[in-house]
Amino acid sequence: MLARRIALLGAVVVVLAAAVYSARQDTEVKTTAATAPTTTTSTEPAPTTAPAPPPTPGTTTGTSPHHAAVTRTPGPPPPPPPGLGVGARGPEVLALEQRLSELRYDPGAIDGYFDSSTAFAVVAFQKVTGMARTSRATDDVIAALQTATDPPSLVPGGGAGRVEIDVGRQVLFLFQNDALWRILPVSTGSGQRYCVDGSCDRAVTPAGSYHVFERVRGWQKSRLGVLYNPLYFNGGIAIHGEPAVPSYPASHGCVRIPMFEAEWFPSKVPNGTPVYVKNGPTAPVPFNQPAPDGTPPASPPPTTAPPPPETTTTSSTTTTTTAPVL
Repeated sequence: MLARRIALLGAVVVVLAAAVYSARQDTEVKTTAATAPTTTTSTEPAPTTAPAPPPTPGTTTGTSPHHAAVTRTPGPPPPPPPGLGVGARGPEVLALEQRLSELRYDPGAIDGYFDSSTAFAVVAFQKVTGMARTSRATDDVIAALQTATDPPSLVPGGGAGRVEIDVGRQVLFLFQNDALWRILPVSTGSGQRYCVDGSCDRAVTPAGSYHVFERVRGWQKSRLGVLYNPLYFNGGIAIHGEPAVPSYPASHGCVRIPMFEAEWFPSKVPNGTPVYVKNGPTAPVPFNQPAPDGTPPASPPPTTAPPPPETTTTSSTTTTTTAPVL
């Protein structure tokens, strides 16, 4: 009995010892957790970017994450050029056309509308008077028109019906019954070197005294260019219509006139009409180009004296062609 009690007591002691040990371990864990240092992790704020300065007014900036696009504000349109020009219409234009016609220029229809024909007449007047070749009727042009008179002949007594070409001023004077009838703007040889089919020469309109000896109705192509209603007077050099008649020398040697004037010009200039080229170079015709009928250029270059009257009567040569395909 005693031994049994001792064994039972020993078992109780063991259980109590185990419980005490377990309680002590729990106390140490809690104490360690309570006294352990606390580690705090903080997130550093991202650096901030100072705001961009505003763009300078009137400038354009590209689009970026920090800049908004700025659109350039268009400036005011340029002021219109002074004076009357192509497209103008009204009583002022009508008065301009009437005065140009009185002075022997060709403004086309006198209808109060400033078209390309009016512009050609204005630039012809500017050429004759030595003014800037703008083709616009500015105040100084209008004032000069009021006091202008007919320019003097280049070859007085050169014939009742004649053509005078002033290479220096780039104008043509047409005389009828020994009186000035029309003044046209022209564009003569540019003076530049040019090449055709491997051959090269200089584009000139030689000075001299000539006469019209052949004509072609419609378009014709030659080494000197593409010609409309040409009137030949020195080998392959002719007076002819051309869409481009600038205010300066630009041809390959021929005498260009505006297309609308090339329509009526041949009817006023029959074969045999004297043609005087003044203030041009003394030089041969480019490529020594003959006329379509084979007539060679004048050689050597003649003087500007009136040509002698023809002693024989010949029939006018007229050829009709169609426009070439270019």
